[in-house]
Amino acid sequence: MKGFRYTNQNLFFVRLNPDEDILLSLRKAVADYGIHNAVILTGIGSVKSYHFHVVDSMVNPPHEAFPKGEQGCDIVNINGFVIAGRVHSHITLSDSKVAFGGHLEEGCKVLTFSVIVLTEMTDADFTRWDAIGDL
Repeated sequence: MKGFRYTNQNLFFVRLNPDEDILLSLRKAVADYGIHNAVILTGIGSVKSYHFHVVDSMVNPPHEAFPKGEQGCDIVNINGFVIAGRVHSHITLSDSKVAFGGHLEEGCKVLTFSVIVLTEMTDADFTRWDAIGDL
């Protein structure tokens, strides 16, 4: 484990409307605002379709499953990082019975609205933070 202290620079609030794809919209916001490294702090709203991937084995690199479907769900949270301009985000969804989610993929379409909050980390370098092994 390693600890680092960084200074956050700007907060960005991204508001999505019905039928917008969450991952594509996040990628566009990152490109439009020139965000290189950031922490995705939170996200809320609802979806009418979902697509994510999850770890599906105990080997490295792990096998992955890619659940997708069409269903109205609440967004319980969206979080993650922007790493060298690349969005690495996770989403948690819920219906009336269960919460589920994983690594955000294209195909999560907004039902009513979504709001996602990012904080830019201008003095950070997250380049290897999502790689297997030590920094």
